[in-house]
Amino acid sequence: MPTHTGFFGRLGLGAHRGRWWILALTGLFAAFSVVWGLGVFSDVSQSGFEDPGSESSRAMDVLQEELGHDDIDIIAVYRSDEMRVDNPTFAQAVQRITDGLPEEVAGYELYLDEDLSEVERGMLVSEDMHATYVPVTLTGETHEERLHQYEATARALESGPLETHLGGPIAVEHELSETAESDIIRAELITLPVLLLLLVLIFGGLVAGLVPLAVGGLAILGSLTVLRALTSVTEVSVFAINVATLLGLGLAIDYGLFMVSRFREELGRGRTVPDAVRRTVDTAGRTVAFSGVTVGIAFAGLLFFPQPILKSIGFGGIAVVAFDLIAALVFLPALMAVVGRRIDRLALPLPRRTVTGVIDENAGAWARFARTVMRGPAVSLVAVGCVLVAFSSGLASTQFGATDQRYLPADASSRVGTEAMAEDFPAGQVGRLHVAVLGDSGEEAVEEYVERLDALPGAVRTSVARAEEGVAHVEVAYQGATDDPEVQRLVRDVRAEPGPEGAEETLVGGVAAMQLDNLDAIVQEAPKTVAFIIGSTLVLLFLAFGSVVLPVKAVLMGALSLGASLGVVIWGFQEGFFAGLLGFDPVGTIDPTYLVLIMIVSFGLAMDYELFLLSRVREEYLRSGDNTRSVALGLQRTGRIITSAALLLGVVLVAMGTSGLLFLKIIGIGLALAVLVDATLVRAVMVPATMRLLGDWNWWLPRPLRWLHDRIGISEGGDEEESPELSERRERVPAGV
Repeated sequence: MPTHTGFFGRLGLGAHRGRWWILALTGLFAAFSVVWGLGVFSDVSQSGFEDPGSESSRAMDVLQEELGHDDIDIIAVYRSDEMRVDNPTFAQAVQRITDGLPEEVAGYELYLDEDLSEVERGMLVSEDMHATYVPVTLTGETHEERLHQYEATARALESGPLETHLGGPIAVEHELSETAESDIIRAELITLPVLLLLLVLIFGGLVAGLVPLAVGGLAILGSLTVLRALTSVTEVSVFAINVATLLGLGLAIDYGLFMVSRFREELGRGRTVPDAVRRTVDTAGRTVAFSGVTVGIAFAGLLFFPQPILKSIGFGGIAVVAFDLIAALVFLPALMAVVGRRIDRLALPLPRRTVTGVIDENAGAWARFARTVMRGPAVSLVAVGCVLVAFSSGLASTQFGATDQRYLPADASSRVGTEAMAEDFPAGQVGRLHVAVLGDSGEEAVEEYVERLDALPGAVRTSVARAEEGVAHVEVAYQGATDDPEVQRLVRDVRAEPGPEGAEETLVGGVAAMQLDNLDAIVQEAPKTVAFIIGSTLVLLFLAFGSVVLPVKAVLMGALSLGASLGVVIWGFQEGFFAGLLGFDPVGTIDPTYLVLIMIVSFGLAMDYELFLLSRVREEYLRSGDNTRSVALGLQRTGRIITSAALLLGVVLVAMGTSGLLFLKIIGIGLALAVLVDATLVRAVMVPATMRLLGDWNWWLPRPLRWLHDRIGISEGGDEEESPELSERRERVPAGV
C-alpha cells in the first residue's frame, strides 16, 4: 500500500466502502430520470438561431411591439395533376380548408378573394394553373408561440383532398426540430446494441463490456434530467439535446473504457479489489477528471456566442460532462467494487488477449508500432504533417450560408412546399427585408426613401407595408436564397442607405439580415472564444504534465488536426463529395454555426485523448527518467485503448450522421472525422514522434513554476513520486538537445 493517499485515492476508497449506498441512490436517480427527465422534449425551445441583440432582431421586435406581427409564417401549397385551379371542385376544396382555419390564424390570402387585383391573384397561382398557395400569418406574439401554434394550424391546412405541402419559415423550422428529435432517438436505439457488441469484443467478455455501457445508459438519463433542469433557468434548444445526449453517451463510455481497463490492469498486477479501485481512481480517475474539465472548457467557449442555440449547447455540454464525471468517478468505482474479480466472467473464447489488461512491454502490434515511430520520428512527423496540411487546404474554399429547407431531405414536405415557390409560381422565391423606420419622417420623406431603396440592385419591389405615428414598416422584396451573395449585398446596401429626413433610426430585419448578423456575431466573438479555450487549456495542461513545452505542442497539434478535419468537412459537405455516399443534396455553402460547434467540441476531444496518452507517458517517465522508453511504452499501453475509445465514440457520432438532416450529418460525420484523424494520425504518430525528437525538452519546467505544480498538479500516477535527481534535471535546459 502507498504511504500516502491523495484526493482521488480517497475518493476511490470511499466509493468502495459506500458501494451499496451509491448503487442504491443511482437506481433511485435513474428511476426519477425516466419519470421526469424524459419530459425535457416538451420544455425545450425549437428556435434560437438568431442573435437577440442584433439589428435584425431589434427591427423585428420593434415592428412586433408597435405594429404587431404581420409576416408570412406558413405557405400552404395545394396541387392537383388532374384539375386546374379554376375547376369548381379544386376551388371548393381550397375554400373549405381556409373557412375552417383555427383561431391561431391571424390572416391569409386566397386566390379566390374578390378584393385581389388580377396581378395579385395571378401571383398566387402556378404557371401551369394546377397549383395555388395560401400565405398564412399566425397570431402568436413571439416566434416560440408561433412554433407552438404550428401543429394545430397544419392539421387544418392539410385537411382537404388535394396534394398538400406546407412550407415557409415556421414549417421548415418545425420539421427540422421534429426530425432531429426522432432521428436522435433512433440513433441511440441503434447505437446501444452496437456499442455493447464492440465493448464485449474489446474487453473479451460480457461482464467487462456491460460495465462501461451501464455508465453510458446512465449518462443518457442524466443528460436529459440535467437539460430539463436547465430549461427552468435558461433557454435550451432542442438541438442541444441532440448534441449533448449523444456526446454525453460517447464520453461516458470512453471514460468507462479507460477506468475499467486500468481496473483490470491493477487486478492483473495482484492488487486486492479495494486497492485496485483506489489505484484506478487515483490514476485513470485523475486523468478522466482532467479530461472532463478540458471538454467542459471547450463547451464553455460556446457561451461567448450570442445565439441561444450555441449558448444552450454550451450550458448543456458543461452540465452533461459534469454528470459524466460524477458517473465515472463515483458510480463506476462503486460498480467495479461490487463486481470485483468477476469483471472477467463470461469471457469470449478469443485466440488473443484483448486491448485491455496486463500488457507485455515487448509484445503486440502497438509495441512494434511504437518502436517503428521511435526509430524514424522525423519521417513520421513530416509524412503525417503533409497529409494534415493537404486536408486543411479545403478551408480555402469555405462559403458561409444559412440553415433553411435545403438542410431537410429532398422529399420533406416543408422543403417541397418552400421550393415550389421558386419552381412553380410567377413571383418565384420572393423574400422580404423588413425595415423599421423610427421617428416622424412624414409621408413624402418615407415615399422618397422607398424610391431610393427600390432602385438598389437586387430589390424587386419596395413598399410601405404599415405605418403609424412614430414608426413605418417598409418591405424590400428580393428573389433568391437568403445566403446568396446578391441578397447579402442588398442587406448591406439597404443598411448603408440614409434614412428618410426626420427619421431617428432605421433598422433592417428579415431572414437574410438575420443570417448576415449571425455571421458577423460569430466572426466578432470567435477570437475571444479561441483565446479563452487556448489559454485555459495551456494552464490546465501545465498543471497536468508539469511542463511548459507539452501544453504548447498539444495546442499546436490540436489546431493542425482541427484544420484537417474542417477542411475535409468543407470538401465533403459544402462541395458535395460525400453527397452520393451519405445521400444529400449539396447546398454549396455551410452554416458557420456548425463549423463553430465542430471546432470547439473536436478541440476538446483532441485534448481528451492527448491527456490519456501523455498522462501514461509521464507516469512511465517519473519511474524511469528515460524519455524514449517512456514515450514508446506510453503509446503501447494507451494506443489500443485510445483507438478503441475513438471507435466507440465514432460509432455514436456516425449514428448521428445517419440522420436525414444535413446539419446532423455535418456535425456527426464532422466530429467522427475529427476523432478519427486525431486518434490515429495525430495521437498515434505525430505526438510520439515529436516527443521523441524533443527528448528531455518535453519535461522542462523552470524552478519558479515548480512550486505551483507540486501543490496543485493533477498528473496520473498517484503512487509514483519524482526522484530529486529527475526533478533537478527537468529544471535545467537539457544538454545535447
